[in-house]
Amino acid sequence: MDLSSAHAGGRNPGIDALRGASILMVVLHHLALRIPLRDTALGDILPRRVLDALSYNGYEAVFVFFVVSGFLIASHSLRRWGSLSSIDLRAFYVRRAARILPCLLLLLAVLSALHLAGVPFYVIDGKGQSLGGALFSALGLHLNWYEGRTGWLPGGWDVLWSLSIEEVFYLGFPLACLLVRGRTLLTVLLALSALSLPLTRAALAGNEIWQEKAYLPGMAAIATGVLTALLVERWQAPRRTARLLRLAGGLGLLAVPLCGRELWASFGNGYMLVLTGSAAMLIAGLQPGGAGAPMRALGWLRAFGRLSYEIYLTHMFVVFALVALYRHGGSDVRSGFWWYLPLLALCWALGALVARFYSDPCDRAMRRRWLGLPKADAHGLQAMAAGAVSRDRG
Repeated sequence: MDLSSAHAGGRNPGIDALRGASILMVVLHHLALRIPLRDTALGDILPRRVLDALSYNGYEAVFVFFVVSGFLIASHSLRRWGSLSSIDLRAFYVRRAARILPCLLLLLAVLSALHLAGVPFYVIDGKGQSLGGALFSALGLHLNWYEGRTGWLPGGWDVLWSLSIEEVFYLGFPLACLLVRGRTLLTVLLALSALSLPLTRAALAGNEIWQEKAYLPGMAAIATGVLTALLVERWQAPRRTARLLRLAGGLGLLAVPLCGRELWASFGNGYMLVLTGSAAMLIAGLQPGGAGAPMRALGWLRAFGRLSYEIYLTHMFVVFALVALYRHGGSDVRSGFWWYLPLLALCWALGALVARFYSDPCDRAMRRRWLGLPKADAHGLQAMAAGAVSRDRG
């Protein structure tokens, strides 16, 4: 999941909170696969439906990120260049590279070293898989296709499937904007892509991994975000309408994890349109002028959202470390819920350290070097960008 869009535009606390909730679901999902929350003592207190909603919706959370990413990248481009047909290709790609590459290259180096050292949880040993193949697919932005052909990679590698989708989209996105040029035609093409989500998923039903990680479904979600950006550029929702959008969007996003079986029974793969459409409505309702100030109690969630890219790429290190300690301590699943408490704090701390001392300085340095920005200007742009998603997937 390319959560890098966090640096793609000005800060919106509501969208930061949405990104924070999404990364939280991803992190919880990956620990729940190894320490099932529903099997802990919490299962005696909370309904299983609630525990499963918290535990097993990481995939859906990534699609919410896709929508947010598309919105932030398009909004940033509209503010910077006035229209999508005026995008500066070089500047667009440099900004994406500055945001994405430093963390990606560092992660690949660490994962490769752990594989070569034979560290449990990090060794690539699947049939038809190799370190060279995983590296080539990650750098070539087709790790999702590599997994579809060969099977699941270790968790630290697996998270890169969403990055492959987003960055392929953003390689082609500015080119498409420059070639199409007409806003109406571009809107129609984006709408067709957004609505294709259930069809493309259904067409891939024969391969579970590829159906989950294929390019077209993910790109459909990103296109939904771009459409939302084009809409809010032209139309500012009145306050009452904005409240209704936030309510409908929020309820829709809650319905997917809580009532997923019912939605699947009613709509099949169309339930994904409920997800992406709800995310789009919530984003539209959160725009300045329509949304009230988020509660102070959500500050921690917004902090998660601002570090979404760093947390997404590094959280499996925390998950595997906690799982190793859990097993070393006897694997008492009844008390397993306690391991979720340090999970969130450690994931945030690791992400914050990476951002503070590595990814943000690299981002500023690359922008100064390749965009010719004075040091002060580059620092100001970085600070302003720190509130958007592209720690993306922008």
